[in-house]
This record gives sequence, C-alpha cells and structure tokens, in this order.
Amino acid sequence: MRRMQFLGAVGALALLCAGALPARADTFRVGRLVCFSTPRVGMVLGSAQSLRCVFYARRPPRQYIYEGRIRRAGLDLGVTSAGTLSWAVFAKNSRIGSGTLRGSYVGASGNVAFGPGLGANVLIGGSRRSVMLQPLSVERSIGLNLAVGVTHLTLGPRGRR
Repeated sequence: MRRMQFLGAVGALALLCAGALPARADTFRVGRLVCFSTPRVGMVLGSAQSLRCVFYARRPPRQYIYEGRIRRAGLDLGVTSAGTLSWAVFAKNSRIGSGTLRGSYVGASGNVAFGPGLGANVLIGGSRRSVMLQPLSVERSIGLNLAVGVTHLTLGPRGRR
C-alpha cells in the first residue's frame, strides 16, 4: 500500500513537471537562480532550510543576491549536507530588477540521496505570480535522504552585486 502511494506521488510529480513547461521558453527566459542551502534533517513530515541565492540576469548581465527559506511538507526521511539548487527563471516580461524574484513560490518536489543526491522542484509564484522557476531545478547534495511532497520557497532581496 505504501509503495503504491509513493509511486503515485512520483507519477504526479512527473506529470506536473511535464505539464508546467512553457510553450515558448526562450521568449521569456530572463536568467538563472542558483541557491546554496544549509544541511537538512528530514523530520518524517517535513523539513526546512535556509538559502543564499544569486540571480544571474541575462540582459543586462547583472547579479542580484537573495536570501530565502525552503520548507517541505510530506514524506522527508534522512539527512543531507549543504547543497546547491539551480533554476532557469522565466518571467512575463524581460524587465528584471533587484527585487523582481522576491515573494513566495509553491509547488511539488522530490529528492533522493544515497551518497550523492539529486532532486527536482516545480515552483511557481513570485511578485504577482509573474515569475516561474523552471519546472525542474537541479538539486545536488550528499547524504542519505528520501523526500516527496509540497514545497514552499520564500525569497527576499539582499541587493545588487
């Protein structure tokens, strides 16, 4: 029974990822967001991590620093070291400033680590829900962990670098 629930959750995450792809992604791509996370301990029903993020804008080429927090609710078992998350960033227009990415993002996530680990996060939100973090982020970490559930990311600006 538990195995079927797990497979159902993974299948739902895959469908959500496939359905969230933008039709004309190159038209709206505005840059890349790279976040560095603190170590995480899964508490069976969820976890929380602090993030330090850098947004690399494409045009004009600039860097903006954000601080954030990512919370996961759902199955989360294990421990991981500090890691890195990376998203392509899409927006409704190409005007990007120092606080454009601030706000809340919500979506689904899944992570697996047995030694080196990988994860996927599907998050939509930001200021006025005008920013989307690419359907599949790449998350790298080291540890022993299994996590599937709902993810809530909050970003606040820290200035221009």
